[in-house]
Amino acid sequence: MTDKTILRALAGETLPTPPIWMMRQAGRYLPEYRATREKAGDFLSLCYNSELAAEVTLQPIRRYGFDAAILFADILLVPQALGADLWFVTGEGPRLSTITSQAGVDALKPVEAIHETLNPVYETVRILSRELPRETTLIGFAGAPWTVATYMIAGQGTKDQGPAHALKAGNRPVFEALLARITAATIEYLSAQIDAGAEVVKLFDSWAGSLKGADFDAYALEPAKEIIAALKARHPGIPVIAFPREAGEKYIGFARATGADCVAVDDSVTAEWVAQHVQPDSCVQGNLKSSHMVTGGQALVDETRRIVQALKNGPHIFNLGHGITPDADPANVQLMIDTVRGG
Repeated sequence: MTDKTILRALAGETLPTPPIWMMRQAGRYLPEYRATREKAGDFLSLCYNSELAAEVTLQPIRRYGFDAAILFADILLVPQALGADLWFVTGEGPRLSTITSQAGVDALKPVEAIHETLNPVYETVRILSRELPRETTLIGFAGAPWTVATYMIAGQGTKDQGPAHALKAGNRPVFEALLARITAATIEYLSAQIDAGAEVVKLFDSWAGSLKGADFDAYALEPAKEIIAALKARHPGIPVIAFPREAGEKYIGFARATGADCVAVDDSVTAEWVAQHVQPDSCVQGNLKSSHMVTGGQALVDETRRIVQALKNGPHIFNLGHGITPDADPANVQLMIDTVRGG
């Protein structure tokens, strides 16, 4: 029996106090992160500097004692490793060279070539597996194929993922060829993270909610199922958290259908609904609104208690329903943790 509470929850154990971590916990809301980011020079330099990426991953563990650390990286490192141009525009976010044709897909590097670019990420994982406290679980991650594809097709984040939906409708063979390449690369990337020391991996499908009906099944559920099956064949027993954000009713049965050990849920569904419809199948993770980390106060305490109470009868990892935002108050994070752990 492990003493790592996250691994126990992922194995299906109902714990008296849910383990806790936060998406984007190593981030701009922390002054120590901003100082390290400045030292690195820019965001991508920070991702590829193994020592500094490990340092920012460790910062929220030192400050708060979360039960897990999540590797500091970015979901768009995989497209870059496949040969896409990637840069970040200050105040606006990522930009990539676009892929909208078979020639574009064919010009990508072979999947086995990604490690050349991504080796510094694996080194970050190795450093963390040495330096994290014994009781802290190390989580690796990647973007899910649909979400990564939306950026590669549009060349940037978009409100409605319109360019990806347009390619899917107008040239499905090219769309599916791109998705297949990303899926294969994601398997290799996560497998290498596990080899380097990641104890859990998470698939972030941030834009899953814009896929409807059969498209959700084909392009969110099926790639997750393929990735999870491949990882579990190579690394028996490795737990996988899936996050098909804003899946709504499609959260129901997602763990069963994909083989995920845990489904992370966003804050557009209630914890009570999750307890009834999702938790019977698997561990669940979530789902406090990120805005509470900004506003704090009694509302934060009450909502945190409500979620813990609603999900107390099954395996639960406490988290936000989305990543913590740069304007969050670090004191509110501590208040949330004290509320979860102190009742």
